[in-house]
Amino acid sequence: MNLMKQKCLLLAAMFVVLFILSSCGEEAESVTNGDSVSFDELITTFEYESDPYYSEKLSEWSEQNIPLAKSTIKINASEPKNVSHPTEIYVGDYENKQNVLIWNSSETGWVEYEVDVPTAGLYEIHASYIPVKNTKDKAPIQWDITIDGTRPFREASSVHLYRAWADELPILKNSDGDEIRPRSFDISTWNSQPLVDSGGAYSQPLLWEFTSGKHMIRLHGRVPVALESLQLVPQQNIPTYEEAFASYNNQSTTNSSETITIQAEQFTSKNDTAIKMYSDKNDRTVPRYTGRIIYNTIGGQRWLEQNQEITWTFEVPETGVYKLGFRALQNTVAQKTSFRTVKIDGKVPFEPFQAYGFPYSASWEGIVLQNSNKDPYLVQLEKGVHTLSLAVTQSPVKPIIIDLEKLLAHLEAIDWDLRTISGNKANSDRTLDRNRTWDMEQDFPGMTEHIRAAAAAMEALADDLEGVNGNKDSVSQGLDTSVKDLRAMLGNPEEIPYNVDEISSIREKIATFMDTLSKQSLQLDEIYIIPADASPPKMVAGWFDRAWGSIQNFGYSFDTRDSLNDMDDTKLNIWVQRGRDYVDQLQQLADESFTPETGIEVKVNLLPDPELLLMSNAAGVQPDIALGLTQDLPVDYAIRGSLQDLSEMDGFQELYPRFSPGSWLPLHYNGGYYGVPETQSFQVLYYRKDILERLNLKIPETWQEVYDLLPTLQQNFMNFYVNPKEYATYFYQNDVEFYEPGGLKTALDQPEAYTAFKQWTDLFNTYALEREVPSFYQHFRSGTMPIGISDYNMYVQLSAAAPELNGRWGIALIPGIEQEDGTISRWAGGGQRTGVIFKQSQKKEEAWEFMKWWLSTEVQTQYGSDLEAVNGVAFRWNTSNVEAFINLPWKKEDAEVILEQWTWYKDIPNVPGGYYLDRELNNAWVRSVVGTDNYMSSLEQTARDINRELIRKQQEFGFVDEQGETLSEIDIPVVDQPWTGGLIDVE
Repeated sequence: MNLMKQKCLLLAAMFVVLFILSSCGEEAESVTNGDSVSFDELITTFEYESDPYYSEKLSEWSEQNIPLAKSTIKINASEPKNVSHPTEIYVGDYENKQNVLIWNSSETGWVEYEVDVPTAGLYEIHASYIPVKNTKDKAPIQWDITIDGTRPFREASSVHLYRAWADELPILKNSDGDEIRPRSFDISTWNSQPLVDSGGAYSQPLLWEFTSGKHMIRLHGRVPVALESLQLVPQQNIPTYEEAFASYNNQSTTNSSETITIQAEQFTSKNDTAIKMYSDKNDRTVPRYTGRIIYNTIGGQRWLEQNQEITWTFEVPETGVYKLGFRALQNTVAQKTSFRTVKIDGKVPFEPFQAYGFPYSASWEGIVLQNSNKDPYLVQLEKGVHTLSLAVTQSPVKPIIIDLEKLLAHLEAIDWDLRTISGNKANSDRTLDRNRTWDMEQDFPGMTEHIRAAAAAMEALADDLEGVNGNKDSVSQGLDTSVKDLRAMLGNPEEIPYNVDEISSIREKIATFMDTLSKQSLQLDEIYIIPADASPPKMVAGWFDRAWGSIQNFGYSFDTRDSLNDMDDTKLNIWVQRGRDYVDQLQQLADESFTPETGIEVKVNLLPDPELLLMSNAAGVQPDIALGLTQDLPVDYAIRGSLQDLSEMDGFQELYPRFSPGSWLPLHYNGGYYGVPETQSFQVLYYRKDILERLNLKIPETWQEVYDLLPTLQQNFMNFYVNPKEYATYFYQNDVEFYEPGGLKTALDQPEAYTAFKQWTDLFNTYALEREVPSFYQHFRSGTMPIGISDYNMYVQLSAAAPELNGRWGIALIPGIEQEDGTISRWAGGGQRTGVIFKQSQKKEEAWEFMKWWLSTEVQTQYGSDLEAVNGVAFRWNTSNVEAFINLPWKKEDAEVILEQWTWYKDIPNVPGGYYLDRELNNAWVRSVVGTDNYMSSLEQTARDINRELIRKQQEFGFVDEQGETLSEIDIPVVDQPWTGGLIDVE
């Protein structure tokens, strides 16, 4: 029996022994009686996702002998059966084509087409389309597709058609001689492409089953697009390499043919703005690094997401067969292989190029595409111009990711069952009697079989992954380690309830493994089209070149142009605590706009650590402006006399109304404002539309409605998410201020404060919310936490990295407390980044001119648009300027929610000693939730400790004398009404 058959039998046996977990009632009886179900049946019990995977449908169609289609059926896009918004989805002329469907709705809509299929079979769906240009939205065309009202597989909820992008050339340089990463611009033209799944999980376009007769196809989406036609098309046959090679007319090239070298960064197009050039210092990389940033490669960490594709154009001097070579670096995850679909002139020439693996290498390598026997693959090229495309694909690892998702759900069910019966509810042994001896078969019938099956599944998946990868990598090694941990637990089964944290830890690792497997990075320097009879060029540096390059790079490292000590007195010096991309973009925008308008030259430097501001001040080196600081720093510096009071500057009263009053609270100190809001996060309610609909649950408006939906969630092995460390919401919604008027004492000893604290702790003590959640994002994707409160980062993650949930999640206002007049108080903070002007600056007026320019609606809009155009949706700029916010490409329905929640934005004021507030409130939470303290006594202790520190600091800064007598009070503005300035219509 060969190894593959042995593995298949092992997996089959493993799946058979898995049971539905017992928790109570019929489930417990089923397990006790030994009723067994398959692995997939087990998972669907706990994972609320009814649609099958596309891979499962492929297997089903194969078993049913559903034939592949043989003919093409065309559907004119100008003849829809129904549309959702007739005024915004209409027939007209666009981009030199007449009588096309123009889909330009401002919100999510749909189009339906009726098609009469003469012959049953499996068809690809192709679309002739062009994205509507000059819109805020730069995303791919995303559709949720149903056939006759039903989604045939879960990948149908997020199919993509892509735009074509190019970078603006020539590349510009800043005043230091560093190249500035170029912006991308849309070069999309009319194009016909098949529908593919957004996850890049399959090496060929999606197939769709149509029986003979009439069918209704519904396209549900939002991104503006013009459609000429849809076509039901037979699947393209991709030959084996042997079949392709046998068809070549000319299987050699003449010696006169030379290798064609393409600089990888000089690409023709890409389908995602997130794909970026990289600067590399390797001595062989062309063009050579000479001490200044030069974008001489492409890819790396910016070319690893599903379906991201780059296309190059080259010209072949004569017809013949050629090898493909690459100077590549693939070193992101140790020993992990990255896969690419290789296309020539838009088509995959033979099967091995559907998912070619680029192995891990610690340094740059020369790679010629070849088979396992190291024989190069040859492609026939006719004389003339051709294109070469490489696209990220997950197809080799997707089956493993799917099984890891199922395994994760299985482990979550084990975790839940153990905690439910043992009383160990949330990673705490507070209620767990450690003197009790557990009988696993009596107390947890079938549990050891579940754990044993999970270990067997991990072992099999580790072997599968090693086979796909070619060797052990960090993920397969991590799975092997988890197998040992589970089997160690099984060696002492009566101790399993005490070690439930091990299950939680393994769950967290598996979620990380899934994310790691989905990332397929690859960095390219050069591409080679090599005649079949020619030797590959030298792709890596020799020993002498490496040594000389190391010496040169060592010399370049002494370049001090980025040193914060290198202050230019002729320029406005700005330090920014953000990444290099943000700094370069700001420098470029200032050079293009601010300096020509004002004549003030600007030097923007990267501030790697805010502590450097204190050290530089001590050394007598200080910038004029600092940007990107956390909201607690301005008052910290203002207390020590380091910052300029911006309310004294001309024009401050015109600037103030652009931002919510609650965002100014952390920046106010003793009658002045010492910083300005730059970016602002937001707290909103995230929810899975599909899961809530299936559970017949409504979006909660109040906390009482949250309590009401929790039993339904938890009975279905789900939960609601809140961040345990986010407390301002509960206090503000209960009309509690954190400090008494005058700012000298905390107000946490008021009756309303005890009510708020009890509400906060009861969520975990009474309502069984999880105290520790490694990743709400992962739980939200899997469906185990289909609803919860989170921030801006969650929005970006879902938008950029969860395409399979397109159209299946939404945001809403956070739950609040109903008031006597029927309104709902929804106060919440979120955190923000700020900008300051230093008091010692000799250019305060110039600095203020820059600050007003920087915070203007026009500039914030331009900066946010440029960032996203250069780096993709993951760099969505969350500006604090509400007018600029609505100009950025947010979905209309989401922008409306965020803006309404924005009216309730209120952050915590900063006072001397205020840093103790966060520390002691979290200590109080731990005492009452993890420990056994009564909530009232715990909060009383916290109030005493905070007041003690406040007095100590107030004495230090002259607000209170040594005897505790008040010398002066700290003025704290009152924000007790929602901000009407945030209610701006979204067009």
